[in-house]
Amino acid sequence: MGCILVDRFGKPIAFREGVAAVRKITVQVAISSVTKQDGNGLSLALLGTVADQLQLLASLGYELQLVLSGDKAACEKAAHAVLSLLKLKEPVVDVLIEQTQDEAVLATRAAKAFGSGLLVYLSELRGVETAEGRVARVYQPATIGAGAAPPAPIVSAAWAAASSTDGCPVVLAALNESDVLLRLAAGQDVGTLVDPVAAEAASGSKAAAAASSARDMAVRARAASRKLQAMSSQERSAALLRVADALLAAQEDILKANALDVSEATGRITDSLLQRLVLKPAKIAQLAEGIRAIAAQEEPLGKLLRKVEVAEGLLLDKVTVPIGVLLVIFEARPDALPQIASLALRSGNGLLLKGGKEATHSNAALHKVIVDAIGPDLGPDLIALVTSREEIESLLALDDVVDLVIPRGSNALVSHIKRNTRIPVLGHADGICHLYVDEAADLDTAIRILLDAKTDYPAACNAVEKVLVHKSWTDKGGLKVVQEALQKAGVKVHVGDSLKKILPDLPIAPSARHEYSALAVTLELVDSMEAAIDHIHKYGSAHTDCIVTNDGARAEAFLRGVDSACVFHNASTRFADGFRFGLGAEVGISTSRIHARGPVGVEGLLTTKWVLRGDGHIVAKDTGVQFTHRTLTGDADSGTSTEVQQRGRQKHGGGPRCAIM
Repeated sequence: MGCILVDRFGKPIAFREGVAAVRKITVQVAISSVTKQDGNGLSLALLGTVADQLQLLASLGYELQLVLSGDKAACEKAAHAVLSLLKLKEPVVDVLIEQTQDEAVLATRAAKAFGSGLLVYLSELRGVETAEGRVARVYQPATIGAGAAPPAPIVSAAWAAASSTDGCPVVLAALNESDVLLRLAAGQDVGTLVDPVAAEAASGSKAAAAASSARDMAVRARAASRKLQAMSSQERSAALLRVADALLAAQEDILKANALDVSEATGRITDSLLQRLVLKPAKIAQLAEGIRAIAAQEEPLGKLLRKVEVAEGLLLDKVTVPIGVLLVIFEARPDALPQIASLALRSGNGLLLKGGKEATHSNAALHKVIVDAIGPDLGPDLIALVTSREEIESLLALDDVVDLVIPRGSNALVSHIKRNTRIPVLGHADGICHLYVDEAADLDTAIRILLDAKTDYPAACNAVEKVLVHKSWTDKGGLKVVQEALQKAGVKVHVGDSLKKILPDLPIAPSARHEYSALAVTLELVDSMEAAIDHIHKYGSAHTDCIVTNDGARAEAFLRGVDSACVFHNASTRFADGFRFGLGAEVGISTSRIHARGPVGVEGLLTTKWVLRGDGHIVAKDTGVQFTHRTLTGDADSGTSTEVQQRGRQKHGGGPRCAIM
């Protein structure tokens, strides 16, 4: 029987998640697949791609064996070429290279001796084709289809090898498939997996549902996203209004589900997490209000960002489009679910949602309300609720069908996501927000802002965690006033290095970079505003930082100088929020420096595409066109400029225009 593949939790699974878990791999290359099309010599380009992928995988810790099979002389030349290429790359890696003379025979003996957990056979064969002409993800001998061509001998050999007691799973794939080895190692569906365990799961067992649901959800979400994009702005807005109304109508059921979650979680999670878990009528009303605000926003899709006349009659538009499929993972925040779903609905994105287990009942109730409001033809596929941790691990491997991961939660959660996926991640790991009380601050104003920033919602990522006070306030008595105001409000005050000797009775901060997410702060003294900025850059998390001062010039210098996603003057850090910024809601707050930053609303879930409209234009090595590259203003809906359109028709005879996307 083939090896049972397991996930990183040690549980048996099928399909490609198990392939991605294997770290010792034999790669067999049929020498005919690297022979030039004219039959004369080897393709150094193909051998180069093999060497590149082997080197990268080996540098990532994979143990690799390369077996070249076929004509002896050709195999020897190929082995020499691969070894030479590997020696030129940094870091230099070890890859065991062997040769066999029959490329139609699997290198099972070599794989067994090497101790491989997977044998990858690369040739001109794409995999096992079904009757419909597609490549089967998993080889199932009985269900490939009556109309399919008989399997190649190598397929039967792979099945026999994978079925033997000392064999291992086999993947059959085409060598010329782009990044074939890297994609296989990432768990992507390249070629056909031949393994009895996977075949049994794919035949309809319970394991099949668990193993395939992650990919199926993502694929369905992409298809639903494309349907959503085809809808008019009014149709998407109407769906959002239905969602808002449905949340209010189902308030009683939602609160009952939430009460059950709170009851089960009490005593098992921290107070800060419990605060985030609780839903109240006012929160549901605010959610509905935010969703209506999103529905009222101007149409985000197809927005014309740039219009250029490339040449006479050749017009180029840059327009907004959805990112595609989003995977959003959030902890103990059921109110995040309708916010994120609404933003995805307005922006045309497919959505996969995974909430914390503490909010299981709340999330299920909210998801049902939203999906039902959108409608049965679109809702269930467009917004899918992921229910198991194992599915998340599977989804994180699917960088070919999931476009962006947005984690909302603890530092541990975000760090785990970033370490375990190749999908781009948008989010923030910490919410270490600072408030600096400048020497020119009004103390009453500073205390009012500070207390709001700390006590309004201590568990929020935009709550203040560290208070920096200018040293002049020690002599004026302001430091003591700040300390006492915090303590009177129930805030536990810790001191940093600068105040250990001045306030020896107060506890020492756990570290210079600590997020309390509770009624606690760190108090520090700084010598100047410049020192405050340096402190923020050294110990902050680039989330939200604030200066309280009546000196306008100093305030502007702080706003320019602090490199954070949100920088405020004389305003509570609690304003760092999508709803309060007028975005209607937020999918999260990003401290990334690529793409969106700060509270991420509809605009942060968009990317762009270029649309070129011509009239028979050709390049002809740049001699067939006279470039003008003139920036234009035009109609975002039509994507044209009347003047240029008319000139183009006069020159080219008014023929049909084509769009290249």
